[in-house]
Amino acid sequence: MKKSMQIVTLILILIMPFCLLANKHEKAEQFRMEAKRIIAAALSDSSSYERLGYFTDMFGPRLSGSKNLENALDWAYNEMLKDGMDNVRKDPVMVPHWVRGNEYCQMISPWERDMPMLGFGGSIATPESGITAKVITVQSKEELFERADEINGNIVCYNAPWQGYGKSVQFRFWGAVWAAQVGAVAGLCRSVSPKGMQLPHTGSMAYDDTIPKIPHTAITAEDAMLLQRLQDRGITPEVKLYMEAKTLPDAQSYNLMCELKGTVKPNEIIALGGHSDSWDAGTGAHDDASGCIAAWEAIKLLKELGIKPKRTLRAVFWVNEENGIRGGEAYADDHGDEPHALVFEFDSGVFPPSEVRFSGNEQLLDIVKSFEPLLEMIDSIDVVEGGGGVDIGPMMRKGVPSMSLNTDDKGKYFWYHHSDADTIDKIDPLDFQKCVATIALSIYLYDALIEDNF
Repeated sequence: MKKSMQIVTLILILIMPFCLLANKHEKAEQFRMEAKRIIAAALSDSSSYERLGYFTDMFGPRLSGSKNLENALDWAYNEMLKDGMDNVRKDPVMVPHWVRGNEYCQMISPWERDMPMLGFGGSIATPESGITAKVITVQSKEELFERADEINGNIVCYNAPWQGYGKSVQFRFWGAVWAAQVGAVAGLCRSVSPKGMQLPHTGSMAYDDTIPKIPHTAITAEDAMLLQRLQDRGITPEVKLYMEAKTLPDAQSYNLMCELKGTVKPNEIIALGGHSDSWDAGTGAHDDASGCIAAWEAIKLLKELGIKPKRTLRAVFWVNEENGIRGGEAYADDHGDEPHALVFEFDSGVFPPSEVRFSGNEQLLDIVKSFEPLLEMIDSIDVVEGGGGVDIGPMMRKGVPSMSLNTDDKGKYFWYHHSDADTIDKIDPLDFQKCVATIALSIYLYDALIEDNF
């Protein structure tokens, strides 16, 4: 008899987690009809895509400190008021103000060619007469320092093949510092992208105040490979680089936000959004107007369906993600003492939604995992651990659970990233509507199912 009881106890221990998980799934299942209503409304409404197109087409690139950005934020502020959103506001944030100015890059030997370029954000200018020098091409940091004697007094070109964003971006970000350490007078960098098509890609870079500052710019993959091939044939090309870039005093900008007030716990916040700024190439449709508009539209959708959340849902247009992260830091300073049940960021480009990523305790992760059967009504979407983002990072460091939306770009996001190609025509309207549906449903279910265990 004693042995039988031990067996029964063991069986109960083994099946208990599955029973609990099944119970959580049942809790999510009770919202299936409401989920269908949210999804149907999102997928049948093209106004979200039209609003994204207006935001990008009418105001253009939105680099921090620019008039374009402020005009876009003013327009969105007024539209939020027209939507009848609660607590529409602009929180002041001082942001960096880097201006590109005129620039060009020309190969003048062994033959003449205008080389498409985009100076990296934060770069200094060349002298007024430009810089004319020989180019030494390297494919790694190790090769750079091995050839220090050759590089001294010349321009260095980094021709590092695409190895994924995390590795390749190091040449953009730290390349000027490394090149200056070996005496280079300027840096050229193969664009951080797996795709060429004669398209330069910009982005932020860094200096070290203990090392001389030199101009640093992106060139196309094709031109970086051309310089490499010439060098491999024993020819040292010569290039003229001209840049007028300058950094002005910090400028006034804003974190823009609006809310759908909670009915049960209005003081608890679920904040979701993207970053309003973009680089001054393209119009930042993927990166990251889409994140801002999708969050706004997700909350607006719930409002129009008459859904009354327990907690206050707050759409946030964080400013200055691209070259300073001032918006995310200011939000944490201004609102970090408010109880936040969740922060959500969408900054992965607009493609079919593939993952809802979550960071929080195990109990909350189990609840979010229970969303999967309902999310599958939108697309093949998994719930996985590891949500986060640059703008919500400061709030995450305060212990707030985080969620983010990942999309299945099939390697295409970095074709457009930080380039003139990041425009609304690269976005499929249905993909965007699916992203809005995924965000709206995830936030709705999270608010409905969680208790006070965050």
